Amino acid sequence: MTQAGSSPTTVSPAGTGSDPDRPGRRRLRGGAVRTALGSLAAVVVATPFLTAWHYDAAQRAMSGQTVPPTPTSDTRPLAAVSRTSAPIVLAYHDINPHPTNEYTLTPQQLDTQLTKLAAAGYRSLTTKEFTRYLATGKSPAAHSVYLTFDDGTRGLWTYADQILAKHKMRAASYLITGMVGTHRPYYLSWSEIDRMAGSGRWDFQDHTHLSHSRAAVDQAGHQGSVLANRLWLPGKHRLETENEYRTRVRADLDRSLKSFADHHLPAPRLFAYPFSETSGPTNLAARNTSALDRLLRERFAASLTNVSARPLPAGPRAAAARQVQRLEILGTTSTDTFRERLAEWTSRSPRDVAEPLRHPDQWRFPGSPSGTGLPALTGKGLTKGTYVSAVHLPMATADWNTYRVTATVDRLKGTATSASVEVGHGSLDPVVVTVSAAGLRVTERPAGADPRVTVRKLKSASSHRLTLAVTSRGVRITVDGTTLTARSTTKPVSARTSGGISLAVRDEDEHIAWPRFTALRIAP
Repeated sequence: MTQAGSSPTTVSPAGTGSDPDRPGRRRLRGGAVRTALGSLAAVVVATPFLTAWHYDAAQRAMSGQTVPPTPTSDTRPLAAVSRTSAPIVLAYHDINPHPTNEYTLTPQQLDTQLTKLAAAGYRSLTTKEFTRYLATGKSPAAHSVYLTFDDGTRGLWTYADQILAKHKMRAASYLITGMVGTHRPYYLSWSEIDRMAGSGRWDFQDHTHLSHSRAAVDQAGHQGSVLANRLWLPGKHRLETENEYRTRVRADLDRSLKSFADHHLPAPRLFAYPFSETSGPTNLAARNTSALDRLLRERFAASLTNVSARPLPAGPRAAAARQVQRLEILGTTSTDTFRERLAEWTSRSPRDVAEPLRHPDQWRFPGSPSGTGLPALTGKGLTKGTYVSAVHLPMATADWNTYRVTATVDRLKGTATSASVEVGHGSLDPVVVTVSAAGLRVTERPAGADPRVTVRKLKSASSHRLTLAVTSRGVRITVDGTTLTARSTTKPVSARTSGGISLAVRDEDEHIAWPRFTALRIAP
């Protein structure tokens, strides 16, 4: 029992004895807890503001710029362009003096290339001028390039901008808008973009919001472009539905367009495919493989790609397809290769290549063994195999629509050997004329329809002379006096039928010499 006015006795746990300072410790602990809780609350409250501040700072960050490099010592000029040519679209990525991958050029490499373009009289086009060319076929310059840079990296502001200024050139940056201001200093900030736009040297186009990536497109985890495939939904153990795919892609494109508007940039007119995957594998149903194409056509005048199922350099054919193929320039692209590829892409008229058999460098042998050259068509054939074909300057001749081809082929024997001439190569309606010793076959392959084959007998001979007169209305074919017409139409569409030539020879008897082309002439 306690006495009145006395303090109650504190009983300590067994074995600890009394602890007269414990109430003070409780107060200290309570104060410490309250301090810690208060600090935690302050952190919780402040974190969103700090995060927002850091994000905003990244968005508004401004990097310094470097002076252009010293002029190159390589004074060799680009190949001469004899007549007006269509614009060539060049595709670049990052610019950095210390490349870490093949997609990055050094400032010196970019400066060397632009120096050569300027010296050869090339003018760089703005996106507005380029899209006007696609719509009208008229370029403001006889020789021009459209310089494009994918991804929107900081190297464009830090290094490329002053190189453009040095050469009085313009370019377009294709932005992944959701990455702007992130992963600094890799991507551009919005402040840098604003300064670039204000310079008049740059305009900005679309490269998705956040769809420049790959993700699982099946249960096994195989990766594919998120823009061109339905994605695997692991939580639901299934693929996206076609409708879910369209909804996702539509939302990404629209969010990207909103970013342009939110930052007071003109609405983009062109779109660059991530990874240039325009014809890669897709798990979309066959009937819906054009879903992405429709979404892009609703928002942009045309799309750009570095890889195409058929040649689509800037010109009427590409304008009709609303898809333009670009010449991709990598850090591994030497100055000599740059010169050669630019010449290969420079559009030419039939008059410019009157006798193509005199120019072995103008032929390409897709699908043939490495090292295959023009002799395979002019008598040597192949060491192994029974068939070889070659295409003549596919990029430079893509928009040919009125020309005449005259060819002579000999060493034809029986049915084991034959030779072919194709006109309208890479078009939607090519025509292939094949001759054997005693037969003529004309094959038309219109897109979306079954091939049409016409067969005629010829007077048996080891040599035949072929003439193909090509217009947008049709092809008039004459072989040793036998004449017929292919692809005849009263509603010509030159963009559908345009294209250059390819040749082929076949020999299925190893004991017979390969047939050969002994003459080939092209005229307007």
